Amino acid sequence: MSRSASDHRSSLADGRSVYLDGEVIDVGRHPLFAGIVDTIGDLVETGGQPDLRRCLPGSEHDAAMWWHTPRTRDDLTARRRASERLAERTCGFVGRGPDHVASFFAGFAGDPSVFGERAGVACDLWREAAQRDLYVSYVIIPPSIDRSRRAEGGPITQVRVVEQDAEGMIVDGDLILGTGTAVSDWLFVSCIPPLAEGMDDHALSFVVPVATDGLRLHCRNPYGAQTSVFDAPLSTRFDETDGLVVFDNVRVPWEQVLVVGDRAATAAQFHNTSAHTLGNLQAQIRLAVKLRFMLGLAHRIIDVSGARDTAGALADLAELGALTAGVEAHVLAAEYRAQPDAAAVMVPDKRYLYAAMSRQAEIYPRALHLLRSLTSSQLIDLPSSVAAIDHPDLVRHGSSPETSAEERVKLYRLAWDVVGSEFAARHHQYEMFYAGAPTVSAAHLRRTWRFEEATALLDQAMGGWDRSTPLPGS
Repeated sequence: MSRSASDHRSSLADGRSVYLDGEVIDVGRHPLFAGIVDTIGDLVETGGQPDLRRCLPGSEHDAAMWWHTPRTRDDLTARRRASERLAERTCGFVGRGPDHVASFFAGFAGDPSVFGERAGVACDLWREAAQRDLYVSYVIIPPSIDRSRRAEGGPITQVRVVEQDAEGMIVDGDLILGTGTAVSDWLFVSCIPPLAEGMDDHALSFVVPVATDGLRLHCRNPYGAQTSVFDAPLSTRFDETDGLVVFDNVRVPWEQVLVVGDRAATAAQFHNTSAHTLGNLQAQIRLAVKLRFMLGLAHRIIDVSGARDTAGALADLAELGALTAGVEAHVLAAEYRAQPDAAAVMVPDKRYLYAAMSRQAEIYPRALHLLRSLTSSQLIDLPSSVAAIDHPDLVRHGSSPETSAEERVKLYRLAWDVVGSEFAARHHQYEMFYAGAPTVSAAHLRRTWRFEEATALLDQAMGGWDRSTPLPGS
């Protein structure tokens, strides 16, 4: 059952407790959220296109490709093309679109045995969300303030179980980085960092509607407060919002609980299934599209600025192209070298996936630097707003034989929203810490790199000679 953009907008009028500036807002009607509401509606509707859907196994219902567990390499290709289509709708600037958490659930459904006696719950939740075309967000990171409290033995605010009964459990506490949650249908709640001994009450995995009683979302300042789309073309449309999610004695029925009180299962759901791999492959597909967009922007800036024959500009453009191709190549290599796991899920090659992720914190800042270099001072003296661009002085100043003043300002306004605006700064931070601290990405890479292949080559090179081996031909 595919949904329309209007279906998604209507679904937000469900009494959810979304806070901005300390007050509850109607997120579906609030002007600062209008852009992302429209964008998510468009992405949900895009997922209804027939070529992006397939019938769910064992069901008469179809679903968008990102809900499907890949069983063949062709399945992975179809998923990649679907995620590319979605990313292209936002130039890669919506990181937690409908295909992100759905990819984790596709991994859960591929091997639900990690959930033990709750395996059926995992499959039921996956199937319902897929069939209803729901937009699911997640919170899986504990508050950073808790890090020091763990070491000191102080109180921990991270969400935890406080009570269980025949109907379900009650949870209390909070988690950070509720990206997209304000405009999503369901919220998946868990903890991806390793849990220390004694933290069994925090070992959780469950799903709740965003409108659940006792669930409150405190949003950061939206970046859509601009005079026009012309002045801020990305901020006004693609700011997916982030926020602190608070659980105030929230009741969760057992039919929505995947893990409770089991630290091993909390970790296994991500890393003993294909969930973490499929979810992060989607992220790298999106990053590749984002870099491709930035490459196109850089190329157009060179043309408009008249620097198309300048060696320095061409060198910057070439480097940006190489960065883009590198991420694309890792995505394609992970797909091409995929192998089925023990549950017959076709898992992308983790060596290439995590290699790309390990460099994400370097690639994106470098791409921004190259784009800044190409725009030079052109971003500094842009007109104050679209209302100013028709003044004769600005028309004369901004025109060129090939480009009108309006088109030039439009291009550089777009560039500013990529490299210099508050929205741009958030994306800079987001991409740098997408996978957590650099040590996290390095750990994934060390865990998945096949070092035995490298050492076998070394052993071959060192074999067959010693201190007494004569020179060839002697």
